[in-house]
Amino acid sequence: MKTKIGKLAKACLLLVAAGGAMASSHREAPFITTAPKVDGTDFYMFNSYEAGKAGNVTLIANYLPLQDAYGGPNYFSMDPNALYEIHIDNNGDGKEDLTFQFRFKNELASNGAGITLPIGGKNVSIPLRQAGAVTNAANAPLSYTESFTLNVVRGDRRSGTRAAVTTAGGGTTFGKPIDYIGTKTFPGNSYEGYANSYIQSINIPGCASPGKVFVGQRKEAFSVNLGAIFDLVNAPAAFITSEANASAAGKFGELDDKNVTSLALEVPATCLTQGSEKVIGGWTTASLRQGRLLNGTPSSGLQASEKTGGAWTQVSRLGMPLVNEVVIGLKDKDKFNANKPFTSDTRNDATNFADYVTNPTLPALLESLFGVKAPTNFPRTDLMTAFLTGLPTVNRPANITGLGVGGPLTEMLRLNTSIAAKPAAAQNALGVAAGDAAGFPNGRRLGDDVVDVSLRVAMGALCVLTGDTDALKVGCKPADAPAGGVAFVDGVRASATDFQQVFPYLNTPIPGAK
Repeated sequence: MKTKIGKLAKACLLLVAAGGAMASSHREAPFITTAPKVDGTDFYMFNSYEAGKAGNVTLIANYLPLQDAYGGPNYFSMDPNALYEIHIDNNGDGKEDLTFQFRFKNELASNGAGITLPIGGKNVSIPLRQAGAVTNAANAPLSYTESFTLNVVRGDRRSGTRAAVTTAGGGTTFGKPIDYIGTKTFPGNSYEGYANSYIQSINIPGCASPGKVFVGQRKEAFSVNLGAIFDLVNAPAAFITSEANASAAGKFGELDDKNVTSLALEVPATCLTQGSEKVIGGWTTASLRQGRLLNGTPSSGLQASEKTGGAWTQVSRLGMPLVNEVVIGLKDKDKFNANKPFTSDTRNDATNFADYVTNPTLPALLESLFGVKAPTNFPRTDLMTAFLTGLPTVNRPANITGLGVGGPLTEMLRLNTSIAAKPAAAQNALGVAAGDAAGFPNGRRLGDDVVDVSLRVAMGALCVLTGDTDALKVGCKPADAPAGGVAFVDGVRASATDFQQVFPYLNTPIPGAK
């Protein structure tokens, strides 16, 4: 029995992203393409593996996708009219119990004039973000600077108890480094040292130990053959069905020359968990004000063309990778971005999106493209187990005892904080599927290859691993998944050692000019 349960856990852990597969959230829904500053691209949540950081959890929410490093003169500031949030459910009820809220402020230098130069007897504002080389944060010659505040809310994100997260010295404002404009602006490869000066220790109300925060531009971490995947998986069947081709196209694919903006937190696990429950669920959202008025004759300033007001309206949501791109149907993509995992009315995952998990379309697409047979067991209760409840004995909250039993069916990234982290050199990119229980889908680390895992699961890996006679029935057997044992790949694979091994783990962004 123990062997069978072990096989089940391993197989179920393959399942979390099974409804979809192939790219993280980059322009994933019709509305969000019009508002890239609030487009969440990836959400990572893992037990910190930096030396000496055991007992901490790292949360990383990436926004503003597909940044070309040379995108001047404005580059990629965050939206001061938006609310960026990271939510934690620590009791399995599908609702946020803690929310970390980020609000940004952009300020022009010289009392709103920016940097000016004396030209013919007049002081004239320069057209660039910078007026010279940046050698340190304190005296940077920048036309405008970015800062943010960070609050923690306990309970409902809007009606709960809100308190300011502060610096070690008690301040409530945090700085954000300017993007990596280029090596002339940051001479002598100095950008990383400059950016690291913005990593700050923080005091979180209600937490006995300090954490850390960093917000700034980083190199894109997600590895995927993005163009090929969305061009009807444009690769020969022989290529995508062989583990030997796992990294044939490199480590990062088309995203290798892109940057993102990262909101990163390091938080003691005891500040995120509740009582004896060690499993947490997490997701990130962005919200805009319900109303916006455009002014055709704006005054001088930053984003002076718009005035916003009204209630916060959620427009972006991301927990598990890959969901909105290739799981949720086109007609419901904006709806998914606006929904919470669970509410007492009909605006919840079980009511609106369960069919996309129980009757996924991706396997049928792969069957039509490559002739590999899709699983035949419907509804896909095997996928529901991992995708909507967490996995028994691994990352399922104790109150949830079955599909919709004891707790709601909700989509979020789940992490068991009691499973010890592995150092980068010991991590396996296939996570639990390769015996690394500290990896995806038990949370998500930067080096986890969620694409390859998802491809295999979509085609029925669980059905093959559980076998015909497993005592824990999950609704399928090997005969239901003719391609369940195929080692699908997309040809791109990074590893944990391709990233930094200290907070915030992500790599130095690509410079706009070298």
